[in-house]
Amino acid sequence: MNENNETALMAQERMNEAAVKPSGNFAENFRKNFKVAQYLAQSNLIPQQYQGKTEDCAIALDMADRMGVSPLMVMQSLYVVKGKPAWSGQACMSFIKAKYGSAEPVYTGERGTDSRGCFVRVTKPDGEVIEGTEVTMKMAKAEGWTSNKKWLNMPELMLAYRAAAFFARVYCPEILMGVAVEGEVEDIQPVRPQKAPDPFGGNTEEFKV
Repeated sequence: MNENNETALMAQERMNEAAVKPSGNFAENFRKNFKVAQYLAQSNLIPQQYQGKTEDCAIALDMADRMGVSPLMVMQSLYVVKGKPAWSGQACMSFIKAKYGSAEPVYTGERGTDSRGCFVRVTKPDGEVIEGTEVTMKMAKAEGWTSNKKWLNMPELMLAYRAAAFFARVYCPEILMGVAVEGEVEDIQPVRPQKAPDPFGGNTEEFKV
């Protein structure tokens, strides 16, 4: 075997090893995060749902590292609904501001009526204006969101949070990292399989023996 073939074979072997083994950086970062997570899990200052749960703290640290935000922000903004993680609407507004530098909720319609609405407006440094989907109380009632009493007690805040969630889903999906946004988990209803129609129309008397 000549020198060129030997070099190619060694390179292929290294590629095969890299394909089945985590990189040194990944393994090292995971070990560091897990060690820090062990200390965080013992703290009473972190949200209660993370206290004593080293594994959850390690995941929060990894997400914070990839997003470039504070681990505490992830812990405070990520919660579990029906067994699935979801970002809060408040977190979405923070993510939007972190990406674009500025964002503001813009209210429309008359306060206290179904026409009351809100959308998020972002003005980029180059002057370009981006406006998100408008969320209205009419929409909230039609979608059944008002079953949550917060929509009746603090509609202005809920409109702003849902508008931020819609904006983030469309314009900042990479920041959300595939995690659902506040309200999305609650909106998902399990689909019950429909009963197949009876080919005999429910009448089986004539087939009895």
